Amino acid sequence: MSGFVDKAQIHIKAGDGGAGSVSFRREAHVDKGGPDGGDGGDGGSIYLVATDEMASLLSFVDQPFRRATSGVHGMGKTRNGQNGKDLVVTVPTGTVVKTLDDEVIADLADPGARFLAAKGGEGGRGNTRFLANKRRAPSFAEQGEVGEEFWFNLELKLRADVALVGFPNAGKSTLISVISRAKPKIADYPFTTLKPNLGVVRLGSGDDISEYVVADIPGLIEGASEGRGLGLEFLRHIERASVLVFLLDASESQGATPKEQLVILKHELYNYMPELLERPTLVVLSKSDTLDAEIVADPSGYFGIEPDFAISSLTTFHLDGLVSRLATMVSNSKSAAPRQLESDTIVIKLTQDGFNVTREYDRRFRVSGRIAERAVALSDVTTPDALEYIQTRLKHLGVDRALVRAGATDGDEVAIGDFVFVYSRD
Repeated sequence: MSGFVDKAQIHIKAGDGGAGSVSFRREAHVDKGGPDGGDGGDGGSIYLVATDEMASLLSFVDQPFRRATSGVHGMGKTRNGQNGKDLVVTVPTGTVVKTLDDEVIADLADPGARFLAAKGGEGGRGNTRFLANKRRAPSFAEQGEVGEEFWFNLELKLRADVALVGFPNAGKSTLISVISRAKPKIADYPFTTLKPNLGVVRLGSGDDISEYVVADIPGLIEGASEGRGLGLEFLRHIERASVLVFLLDASESQGATPKEQLVILKHELYNYMPELLERPTLVVLSKSDTLDAEIVADPSGYFGIEPDFAISSLTTFHLDGLVSRLATMVSNSKSAAPRQLESDTIVIKLTQDGFNVTREYDRRFRVSGRIAERAVALSDVTTPDALEYIQTRLKHLGVDRALVRAGATDGDEVAIGDFVFVYSRD
């Protein structure tokens, strides 16, 4: 299997909350002591955190499941259960998190970006918490809340400063191997590069060192934006690049002149994402060692275009000037739009507060929503004091008014979680 994977799925299950305890004090010469049930611990949550220490999503291919620990149940003598431990799942910087319906819910574009992917269930309250003047011996406690559980699609978009865009076999892999320490596969046939390669280019010495990251994107062909060749698999890796380099094959080995290559490449980028053409760009003519000196000196007169550079990765002709120009362009781009600081945090919560009332079928309604479901999640709903608590709590939340607005009438069934009761307006 390839060491580079830019698409994967992950299944996450946050920890469940521990149940509250129903317990009463046992003391000598005291027939019935007061309640002393402790609270259950909260379940552990799951966070996705971006890191530069990972280069691909390979670790999620064979092992997509991640689970946090659950909270411990409460105990007597007001002993609360221990909370479950949060789980931090690291993903490569540049990972986009999507629902299975392809909705983007988090973009971890910078190192340290954090996404609350699944919230742990809240621990249930022990019967001590339900002591009231009208309820001197509560015989119920809250159940622990179930932790959130999701399947997500993960997509990696490389975070490069410069993207090399060109036809297959235009010399992108050779160029990146010469100007950086990257060692991509190089051969004289199209689609040698089947995965993006990253290389770090360094300039200067001592304390005066600058560097930037160059991405060698697998070759584009006409129709790439519509799925031909490897286009759609790798076009997204261009999205984050600050600078684009159109690398044109001067040898015309692909049956297209440099001018035709440039037109096709720009057309495919425009079809994929029009704003890409607004980025700073360089037009570079590669393989100039295959040309006569007169053509290299005046490529516009021969090819009908005015490239910014005519280079040869084989002889290193004009590479120093290209590397220096790119460093300046990257620096200017970063100054205009600085990246997030590593300490910045992204937290997106999927769950919504409140509740909804829907008609499931004739004469049956369902109330959904965390706060309503928590109101009925008791260890024993058969006792009068538990039923009185549920009724009071639902009324306080406005569930009764919502049922009236939804058209509920006496005798209809109402379901909240696993709890079902017959509705009566009185």
